[in-house]
Amino acid sequence: MARIKFSCYIGFMTLQQLKYVVAVADFKNITEASRKIFVSQPSLTASIRELEDEMGIKIFSRSNKGVTVTNDGEQFLSYARQILEQATLLEERYKNPKGGNPIFSVSCQHYSFAVNAFVDVIREFGGNKYDFTLRETQTHEIIEDVAHLKSEVGVLYISSKNEDVISKLIRKNNLVFESLFTTNLNVFISKSSPLAEKPFISLSDLAPYPFLSYEQGDFNSFYYAEEPLTEIDFNCPKVIKVRDRATLFNLLIGLDGYTICSGIISHKLNGADIISRPLMVEDKMTVGIVTKKGIALSRYAEMYINSLKKHVGIKS
Repeated sequence: MARIKFSCYIGFMTLQQLKYVVAVADFKNITEASRKIFVSQPSLTASIRELEDEMGIKIFSRSNKGVTVTNDGEQFLSYARQILEQATLLEERYKNPKGGNPIFSVSCQHYSFAVNAFVDVIREFGGNKYDFTLRETQTHEIIEDVAHLKSEVGVLYISSKNEDVISKLIRKNNLVFESLFTTNLNVFISKSSPLAEKPFISLSDLAPYPFLSYEQGDFNSFYYAEEPLTEIDFNCPKVIKVRDRATLFNLLIGLDGYTICSGIISHKLNGADIISRPLMVEDKMTVGIVTKKGIALSRYAEMYINSLKKHVGIKS
């Protein structure tokens, strides 16, 4: 079995032990993790305890409700995921470059072009066997997923309103933000909305209608909001928060609601009932990708980023 030696520590840990630790952290339950990775629970528990003893830290706190990751464990897991990711890249490049079981994950805000690019990767590399994950999720989770290598690529936006907070989080988590495009703000509405005939929409035009926003859980300040210009949230008397794109679009149609966005929409994915109109404000938004600093990207991530650029109209 492959072994990794840390020069600053006299001892060895196995890649298998790192896989065990990551599995338990992901499932938050030793019994469930042992079932998913096909190893007995006693063997899994013993392996993790051996690793904890060797490293001199406690990775998990155990209780009747399952396991939780300790502060030391969070840092250890970040390194463990990096090591496993790099080991996977080595195997793909040198051991079996055309075969194997492709593994790739993306975490993103609710952008149709992010989904289209993901489809491109599956069509190119899917084959008969693969394990791909697309998480349309909350802003802080995108950053956490990439920081802990649960996802190789994140997709989110920054603007003058949230740039200080989001950029600080990106630096703190040793990530890199690469801009894809900068655009004026737009509004998604239903094609049957009373505003649909307007070539441009003002904030006063929007006042009578419900504002639809993606819910951000415990991080529900406007710094983490997916919609730029979110001070409108505090001034609008009608606000609806949702968790998924299909629900938001259904409410746009059913209630003549609106949301603020980049203006890029895929009618192939979202149907022809949703349209985009420019919003008459000075604000802009920059959509970009987030990756882990110093980590070589897999061929799946490289193609995903190239496909993103294609779907947002960036010529190579």
